[in-house]
Order: sequence, then structure tokens, then C-alpha cells
Amino acid sequence: MKQLIILLVVFLNCSYLSAQWKPAGERIKTEWATKIDVENVLPEYPRPIMERPDWMNLNGLWNYAIAPVGQAAPQKYDGQILVPFAIESSLSGVGKRLGKDNDLWYQRKFSVPSKWKGERVLLHFGAVDWKADIWVNQIKIGQHTGGFTPFSFDITPALKNGENELVVKVWDPTDNGTQPRGKQVNKPSGIWYTPVSGIWQTVWLESVPAQFITNIKTTPDIDLNKLVVEVATDKKKLSSKIEVKVFDGKELVAKGISINGVPVEVAMPADVKLWSPDSPSLYDLEISLFEGNKLMDKVKSYAAMRKFSTKRDKNGIVRLQLNNKDLFQFGPLDQGWWPDGLYTAPSDEALVYDIQKTKDFGYNMIRKHIKVEPARWYTHCDRLGIIVWQDMPSGDKNPEWQMREYFTGTERKRSAESEATYRKEWKEIIDCLYSYPCIGTWVPFNEAWGQFKTPEIAEWTKRYDPSRLVNPASGGNHYTCGDMLDLHHYPGPEMFLYDAQRATVLGEYGGIGLVLKEHLWEPDRNWGYVQFNTSKEATDKYLEYANVLKDLIPRGFSAAVYTQTTDVEVEINGLLTYDRKVIKLDEKALRKINREICDALK
Repeated sequence: MKQLIILLVVFLNCSYLSAQWKPAGERIKTEWATKIDVENVLPEYPRPIMERPDWMNLNGLWNYAIAPVGQAAPQKYDGQILVPFAIESSLSGVGKRLGKDNDLWYQRKFSVPSKWKGERVLLHFGAVDWKADIWVNQIKIGQHTGGFTPFSFDITPALKNGENELVVKVWDPTDNGTQPRGKQVNKPSGIWYTPVSGIWQTVWLESVPAQFITNIKTTPDIDLNKLVVEVATDKKKLSSKIEVKVFDGKELVAKGISINGVPVEVAMPADVKLWSPDSPSLYDLEISLFEGNKLMDKVKSYAAMRKFSTKRDKNGIVRLQLNNKDLFQFGPLDQGWWPDGLYTAPSDEALVYDIQKTKDFGYNMIRKHIKVEPARWYTHCDRLGIIVWQDMPSGDKNPEWQMREYFTGTERKRSAESEATYRKEWKEIIDCLYSYPCIGTWVPFNEAWGQFKTPEIAEWTKRYDPSRLVNPASGGNHYTCGDMLDLHHYPGPEMFLYDAQRATVLGEYGGIGLVLKEHLWEPDRNWGYVQFNTSKEATDKYLEYANVLKDLIPRGFSAAVYTQTTDVEVEINGLLTYDRKVIKLDEKALRKINREICDALK
């Protein structure tokens, strides 16, 4: 009877919490927003590239307070916020701006599962924008800066039996600081969007053993038919042994072992399956850490055998290659914004939807535009077969053009603090995304936004990750460095520059606008680079531009990016509406021409 009463109390409490929460504001929302369960928010395992069985999701309703910068933790909170949605978003249930003069405080209680007794406990944050300070049971356990990268802390010494208290303080200056921020501004308009502050990716606990794996780094080499796996642990012991098993489905197809901290080199089978958009073959990995003969830790992962490179074709044009074959890479500019969650998709189903529609439209690539997505997004790209060009989120000054000497212009100088912030976060982004097979190109700068020391940054990026291509400045101040020259031209494709030593690509074009009145962020102020009144008119213009692009491929273009996947706030130039409820252009017609473009160099 007592157990029944406890269950009834829990049920009533959950029902009460669900009834109390509702989306803030009256703006448009996706269908997924109507299915939000405050007791089960984004429940999927948040890091599929390195998975353990024992974890606990901390998403859900937390207490929150907005207070002037510098004050102590509040004694009383303003209300509840739904984590992990930014405070400015509708799905947070708050919908308030933060600003540089305020701190955002979060608080919740949690209990560690009893079966974790004797284990170490890690606290993970997928991403928090921008500066986060964290306490467990009033013990400061860490601080992190950077709005786009995951971080974690071992909180074991701060834990106590029973209920524990977690407090997080966030400060985010948005466009009043020099930090990477992407499209966020305090006064949104045009191509600039609503601020995103605070926790915006999953918060979770993980149980790990006394000695554990902290990171894995997989590098395929299809020319030598091997997979190199670097494994980092919390304790550097030369006696530790690392074992990597490679599975094709349930079949063990390869294995490698190393000691003394050296990478594991796994000889892959002779009939190895290569990853490509047409055949996204993945191998499952099982990575084990031994101390002597004792198993200390084991994680699951996956990898793919693939290679990104460039090579001059028979006509002397430098082409992008996948697996040593020319491939024209073509896809949309993907901002990754949501009308209800801003940076955060309302569900995993929503997250995968945009990628799947990109495949349905016949593209083979996505340019992830000045935003970094949650880890699951990249796993979906790996599984579905989409090449990703990953931008560094822009920060510091807005575009500053130097046209006097187009290829050797004198760049602006960042402050030492601004430069250090950029370098720190760019390295963290590359580190956390390195092992995802889908990523083919790093893009350090976009359209001169905060662009500085371009040759040096491009060289560092290439040296730090020689397995990918480097697009040094997409549409920005151009320097003869990196692997490609990237032009932007709106609305139609045009090759107004050509580089005989690097691949020449069209990093942005299009922007065909179509207003659908029931699916607008705002009733007016909507714009596209060109605007039409019907889906047929917009589709016809898309096909016209696509045929121009096809004609430019033999002349030298090796990749192209169409603007854009979805409408975003007052930009109405998406293939889909912002609420993802309408496909605006003729999908069948687009798929046919897009496939022709993707196959142009085969």
C-alpha cells in the first residue's frame, strides 16, 4: 500500500509539473513542439560516438533566476525553465532576454542511482552559451567558456548520499562581446537572429570506473587499408592495454591492440566497405581498456573508411575527391535554427528531419553554417550519408572587407583576448567533431566576419587535422591558402574568380524567397535575395540557376552551396518553411536536377 501511495504521489507531481509548463509566446512552432514531455525531454543518448550503458539524463524542469552580474546565488528563484532550451526560446517556457548585465542561474536536485556506488560520476554539458560556472552541493566543481562545445567534470568528491544540489551560473554577452556567437544579435533583423543564452544541449550524468577512457580519435586510411584509433584515458599508465574490435554488423572483421599509449592500428579486411553519400557504410567499434588482464573500461563507437582530398583532373582543374574519385559536392546552407527551440531542435525526430529532407532533395552535402550541432546530428549525417562542411561560428566584428588587394589584403587585428578565445574554441570544435566520418571540410571564417591571420589559421587547421580539407574563408577576404577558393554570389551562380592551384567552389548562391503567410516568424519585414509569389515560380527559378551551375562545372566549379534549407526568422528563402510544415519548392523536380549536378563529375 505504501509503495502504491508513493507511485501515486510521483504521478500526480509529474502531472502537475507538465500542467505548469507551456511554451512561451505566440510565434509559429513545429509539430514536434506539441509533443514535448517535460519528464522526457530529448531522452536519447547524447554522445553516440562514445557510448556507455550507465547514464542519467538531467533534462527537464529546473529552477531559474535572472540576477544582476556579480551577485551571489539567489535565495529565491523566478520560476521554472525547461532544460535544455535557451531562456530566449519558446520551449524554455520563459522566453526572456538575458543581456550582458545579468547572470542566469539554474538549480535542480538529483540523486545518483544506487547501482553506481563505488563508481566515479561525471557531469556532462552538451553546450552552454557562453560562460558557465558550476556548483554541486555548494562546492565549485568547474568553469567553462565557449558556447558550442561539450564539457564535463568529475563530481564524485562533491557528492553525498541521497539528494544532491546542482547550481549553474551563466553569463552571455551576445554581440557585446568578442566570443564566437554565430548569427545571434541583441536586435535581430535580416540575416541576424534572436540571442541564445544558457544551457542549450543535454545535461547528463555518467558512471565510469576508477580508470576510464576519456576520448577516442579515429582516423581512416583507405590507401593503406587501416584504421588508426587513438585512445585517451584519465590516467597515463604505460602498462595499460587498449584493444579495438571492429564489427560489420555482428561479425568481428578486424582487431588491434596496443600498449605504452601508442595508437591502435587496425588492418581492415581486403573487401573493406567505403563510406560515401550513396553507400554510408559504418563499422561498429568496441574499445576496451585493460590494466594487466583486468578490464577497466569499455565503450562502443563506430567509424568509416573514407578519404577527402583534391586532385587535378584531365583538364587541369583541381577537383574535390572522395575516396580518390572526383565528386561534385552540392548541398544547402543549413543554419540549424528552430522557431520554438532556437538553437535546439524540439526532438531527435526533428533533428534528423532536416538531414533526411536534404537527402530527399538529392543533395550529397550540407554546409553547417556558423553553428555547431549536438553530437547526435553528426551521427545522423554519418548514418544517412551526408558530407558536412563545418563552419566555425563567427564572432568579434561583423564583416570587414578589404577589397584593395583581393588576395593579399591587410586584415584587421583582433585583441589578444579575442584571438585566444577564437583559437581555444576552434580547437575544441575540431577535437569534439574529429571522429565523425561525415565531416569533410573545416571552414574557419565566413565572409570576413572576425577574419584574422587567415593563412596562419588555415595552416594550423590543416596541420592539426590533415585528414580533412580546409576552406579558409567562405566568401571572405581571399588568401592563397588552404584547399579551395570559395566564392559567394547572389542570387544566381557566377564564377567571377578562378584558382588554378586550388579547387574553386561556390560557397553560397540562391536565396530564392517565397512568403507563405501562415508560416511566418513575423507578418512583415520578410525578405529573400529574390522573391516570388508561387511555388512554381520559385521552383522554375531554382531550376534556372541549377542549369547555370551545371554549365559552370566543366569550367571549374567543384562544389556549390544553395541558400538555404529552411526559412529562418525573417529570412524566407528556405526550401522548407521555418516551422517545417511546408516543402516550398517542387521536391521531385529539385531531386532530379540536384542528382544530375552531384553526378556531374562521375
